[in-house]
Amino acid sequence: MHEVYVDADGCPVKDEVYRVARRHGWTVHVVANSRMSVPTDEKIRQVVVGGRFDEADDWIAERIGPGDVAVTADIPLAARCLEKGATVIGTKGNLFTEDSIGDSLATRELMSQLRQAGVVTGGPAPMAKNDRSRFLAGLEEAIRAAARVRPPVG
Repeated sequence: MHEVYVDADGCPVKDEVYRVARRHGWTVHVVANSRMSVPTDEKIRQVVVGGRFDEADDWIAERIGPGDVAVTADIPLAARCLEKGATVIGTKGNLFTEDSIGDSLATRELMSQLRQAGVVTGGPAPMAKNDRSRFLAGLEEAIRAAARVRPPVG
């Protein structure tokens, strides 16, 4: 069975995920540290984990596998999901790959150091209309790619 795992705390594209997953008949796990509004649908499952740091990430990384899709802006979680054989897409539509994740992790570390030094004070740019369009196209691509992967049986 193919599934979508959403790192839902602060995820701006949950509605888009629901729409695309429904079209493909995939189950969606909406994983967060607190309850949130999710559609009433047997294929959309809300998972509320405890408040421990990275608990939602750990829940996703323990369950995701080949043939599944992760939706996250969290680069370390993206790396963990790729290690498990999953397809991973960022909330602005960028597909994380084995080839790109190293650069993404290095850039994240550099930006963290620059923020700590006070050189960079802003966060990521807010979602724009074209980001949502890019996400929708990227999620379609991610789901089609993941669907071609046969998850292990058992």
